[in-house]
This record gives sequence, C-alpha cells and structure tokens, in this order.
Amino acid sequence: MFHLDYQFLRRVHAKISFTVKLINDIKNSTFGPNISLMRLHRNLVFATIDSLHSIFNEQKAADKVLRGTLKRDKRWGSRDRSFIAETTYDIVRWKRLYQEIAEVKEPFDRDNLFRLFVVWATLRGVTLPDWPQFEGKPTRKIKGRFDALSKVRVIRESIPDWLDKVGLEAFGKDQWTAELKALNQQAEVVLRCNTLKVTRKDLANSLAANGIETEFAKQTPEGLVLKQRDNVFTTEEFQAGLFEVQDINSQRVGHWVKPKPGMRVIDACAGAGGKSLHMAALMENKGQIIALDIFPKKLEELKRRARRNGAHNIETRPIESRKTIKKLYQKADAVLIDAPCTGIGVLKRNPDAKWKLTPEFLLEITQIQKEILHDYASMVKPGGTLVYATCSILLQENQQQIETFLKSEEGQDFSLEAQETLLPSVTGYDGFFMARMIRK
Repeated sequence: MFHLDYQFLRRVHAKISFTVKLINDIKNSTFGPNISLMRLHRNLVFATIDSLHSIFNEQKAADKVLRGTLKRDKRWGSRDRSFIAETTYDIVRWKRLYQEIAEVKEPFDRDNLFRLFVVWATLRGVTLPDWPQFEGKPTRKIKGRFDALSKVRVIRESIPDWLDKVGLEAFGKDQWTAELKALNQQAEVVLRCNTLKVTRKDLANSLAANGIETEFAKQTPEGLVLKQRDNVFTTEEFQAGLFEVQDINSQRVGHWVKPKPGMRVIDACAGAGGKSLHMAALMENKGQIIALDIFPKKLEELKRRARRNGAHNIETRPIESRKTIKKLYQKADAVLIDAPCTGIGVLKRNPDAKWKLTPEFLLEITQIQKEILHDYASMVKPGGTLVYATCSILLQENQQQIETFLKSEEGQDFSLEAQETLLPSVTGYDGFFMARMIRK
C-alpha cells in the first residue's frame, strides 16, 4: 500500500491555464473582428503591464493577479475590466511567439513588457498612441518576423519545447498540432443549470429577459453556452443559485459517475466542489455526498456554494491523515477521484499554466496520482464504481495511470468498464480524461 505525503501534495499544489489566417485567428480569438477600432487608454494599458509583470516575473497565478488588478479603480466599467483581463490573458497565451517577435528575453523589464504589448497591438491592427513608452518600437518589422516565425510550430503555437515533445510522442504531429490550436482559443462561457431549483429552459428564458442570450449545449442536459461573453456573476440568477459556471466537459464527469438518488458518493478530491454540486443535483438531494480535500478553505467555499445551490446532501471532511480514508473503507457506492494534474486540458482558460509547468512537475504529479488511486480506491464497496478523472490529455496522467493501477495488487479487485479522452480539438471545450471501474 502506498502512503501519501500530504505535506508534499500541498507543496506540489502550490506550484499549480498559416500566416494571414493565424493573424486573423489571434486577432479574433479574444476581442472579435472590430478590435482595430479600439482606442487605448493609458490607465488600462498600464494596469495590463503591471499584471504581466506579476505573472511573468513574480510567477503569480494569472487569475489571482487579475482579481487584484480589477479592484484597483472603482471607476472602471465592464468594458475597461474586460480589456485588462482579456489583453493580459492574450499576451500570456502567446508569450513565446510575442517575445520571439519582439526579440526580448525573460525576466522582462518594463520596456520589454511594452514591447510585448506593441506586438499584440500591431498584429491586431490597433493604432498605438503617441506615448513615450511606444517610441522606438519596430512596428514595421513585426509582421515580417511573424511571417518567418509562424513556420516554426513551437513558436507559432506558443508552447515550451519539452511539452511539445511530450505531446508529439502521445498524439503525433497532426493531432498534437490540432490540440495546440484548440487550446490557444479562448474558452467559451458555459453555465450548468442547477436542476434542484430551475429547468434549463426556464433559466435560459430568465437570462434572456435580462439581456443574456444563451443556447442549449448538446453534450449535457444542463449546459447553457453564452452567445456573447458577459459577467454572469452579478446576475440575480447566479445569486439565487440557479446556475454555476462549469465547462461542458467538466459537466460530463459528473454524469460519468452515474450518481443515483439514495447512493453514498465520495468526491475524493473535491476542491471547491463544482462536481459535488452537480452530483447533488443528479441525486435530487437524496442520499449522501462526502466531499474530501486536503485544503479546508476549499471545503469552506463548497459549503457556501452548497447553501446558495440548495444542495443539502453534501458533507465536507478535510483529509488530515490516512485515518480519514480508513474510516470510509468500502463504504461508498461510487468514488470520484478528480485527481490533481498538470491542467494541460484547461489551457484555454489558464494559459499561464504552460509557462509554469516543468518536466519535473509532470513526474511529481504522476506519482501523486498513482498514490491517490491506490489509497482512495479502498473506499469503494464491492459492486461499487470508481471514476478517475483529470483535466489533462497526456497519456502519463491518464491511460497509463489506469493500466498501472489495474495491474497492481489494489487494482486487481477492479475491472475497467469504460474510458474516454475528451479532446479540445474534437469537442471545442476543455480537455478531460475519464475512466470508470467497477469493484468486483
């Protein structure tokens, strides 16, 4: 039996997103075709530069940086905040391409960050104002260098060399290139209707009445996709717990578990509980969901979300030691292991992750996944279901983990019922892997 080092896991978690056509893809990926009409404002550009400094030079998480930045000036409206956030994410997403064009190296000083911004603006046809920060920037050379550099895949798709090699070995050139292209597209805003409180049709009608147009997702019965990006967290519907923001393929994980009313289900790596909340709705608030995690603060957030959602069958338990797992030995009808991973499948929404990942981290996280599988599988009772899932598409974290587990002493009690990789290039959404095993 493996023994998880929870302190180590906490440390690992702390470490944890052709020529003319490509220009148009980059140009339209975030802001749409009318970006050339954009007028730049000094305070917004400076806020973007400050955010990039924190992300690139201080290795801070992009989402946390932007949450802080967007609180800086209460006078900023929704369009101002959108510009800062989306410009920042866009430059983060294309960092390697932009720095090669700009001929700058890390760590980026402030002048170099402005050079990256100039590349961003030039490729999108945004007119640069007559500011001192933009003096002497070689805008005329940018498209020429773009033409040349776009012939090199790792630069064109803006990916680290080592990660590109891993992807090539797993998928081959054509498929991996398709995945990179898909992962470099901005993620759509997807809602999961909370069926404990409202139907998908009624939710869509309510949002439409407030100017937020959606369309039904075909992949899940609860999914709604926004036709245009909007801040849905300020809506009355969100405050009333009628929906959560959750990617389509993430929603599919909850269905993969097949939770039924009256079952005892364990969400073994629950985090803030998006999948726990979904399963509570699928179980119609009947039965029990035990949400486990090594981070008590995340479970506190789950409690708050559960109250808003009207999910009453969720019990949270922090994992303080192996005793927490031992107490649940063969007690669950179903166990979901939404394992910690590299997050390669969610680079659409977390593009900064690819610049923080290392080969060493991949080795560390795969070992942790292996240990979690071996330890947590013990909570499944005979005839019960074990679901292993990641938001990664790498073989090392997925199929290979399942193969290794099933050959192990602990895994011999399980049979593989089904497994599936949800590829961004095929689905248009986040990349996920799911495997469902049955205890004999």
